[in-house]
Amino acid sequence: MFVFNDLTKKEEEFKVKNNSVKIYVCGPTVYDYGHLGHARSAIAFDIIRKFLIYLEYKVNYAMNVTDIDDKMIQRANKEKTTVKELAEKFTKYYFEDMKELNVLYPDKMIKATETIDYIIKIIKKLQEKGYTYETSDGVYFEVRKFKKYGRLIKLNKKDAKKSKDKSGEDKKDAQDFALWKKQKPNEPAWNSPWGKGRPGWHIECSAMILKHLGETIDIHGGGSDLIFPHHENEIAQSEAANGKPLARYWMHNNMVKVDDTKMSKSLGNFFTIRDILKKYNYRVIRFFLIGTHYRSPINFSEENLINSKNSLEKIDRFLEECKSRKDADKKSVDNFLKDFENAMKKDFDTPKAIAIIFNFIKELNKEEKGGKIAFDAFVKIDSVLGIMKTTKDKIPAEIKKLAEEREKARKNKDFKKADQLRNKIQKRGFLLEDSSEGVKIKQIS
Repeated sequence: MFVFNDLTKKEEEFKVKNNSVKIYVCGPTVYDYGHLGHARSAIAFDIIRKFLIYLEYKVNYAMNVTDIDDKMIQRANKEKTTVKELAEKFTKYYFEDMKELNVLYPDKMIKATETIDYIIKIIKKLQEKGYTYETSDGVYFEVRKFKKYGRLIKLNKKDAKKSKDKSGEDKKDAQDFALWKKQKPNEPAWNSPWGKGRPGWHIECSAMILKHLGETIDIHGGGSDLIFPHHENEIAQSEAANGKPLARYWMHNNMVKVDDTKMSKSLGNFFTIRDILKKYNYRVIRFFLIGTHYRSPINFSEENLINSKNSLEKIDRFLEECKSRKDADKKSVDNFLKDFENAMKKDFDTPKAIAIIFNFIKELNKEEKGGKIAFDAFVKIDSVLGIMKTTKDKIPAEIKKLAEEREKARKNKDFKKADQLRNKIQKRGFLLEDSSEGVKIKQIS
């Protein structure tokens, strides 16, 4: 198997010890609802994780939530709430969204505020080794002392000097970054050898990795917008402290764009996961996002989502017909699985994997074959992709509640309200079938 390593900027053979894989992925800063950009990162690494499990690797998958930083404090002040309450609220919403998107919960879900002990431990170690200095507002990492700085982003010394960390007025150099920020009025704070304060953003991830996964992990993942400065700074502080590589493979998903501009909260051009799930089934969203290779940018549009919906309907029709057909030839099914695996082993090439699925469907439709042997093969690959109707329809509680309200309206002969509720349910991707046995709810793409 080969993966693209952003540290070396080339595809490399994937090698791990004892068939065990330690993965850490940078999760969201939980100050607002998750948007489609968050969904892309989560689904990209969910598929990577599931394919490694499919190949029988022992996967230890950790993900963080940033529950303390400048954005958290600003939003909490605006909402007249505490940072803790804000974080708890949006962490809950984020993982509800992930469940709806068929994303596996992490083996370890780590909060920055629960790792203060290791944050202080690393800063003290860096201080002992001469990599830090203290100012009136915090403790900083002195970048010029880490000679390997810029490896991930491939900065030369001239470019490195141009890079700036906006925090701190009396830093030695603009590129130095905060490890510890001294307390300001009305900000959350923890005790430390440098007085009360809170961690800098970059040190949080280094500490969470060290505490829960050790000094060196196999895969470090995240969005491509985190390569610099976040991941570059993680490498600097972790390797300066521990003297060992932080990660063997650095993997980054590319951005979701709207009209060729990065989707982000700060730009105000984002669509929340919740809003999109009101219009489209989770399978449509997954299909749309994996239809483009994880390292390539993807452009959001209603047209692309509709195309994904139509493509899924073709797969659904085949799977429905497949059950009643004669069994496909075992050799052709084995070749199909092998082709799928080979595509995924080449840096998790989901677009190629999807093309292989449609080619196989075309072949089986031509032969009018399928049967249990083919259906089981689709079930197997869907344990990785999570886009097919190979199991019983998943009906969300909200849809069931709307169906009950509609049934009540019908009994009260309020047919206008009943029709409105039916249309609302249909827009969410479900059909109601009235029968002598009662109302059946069916999922549509």
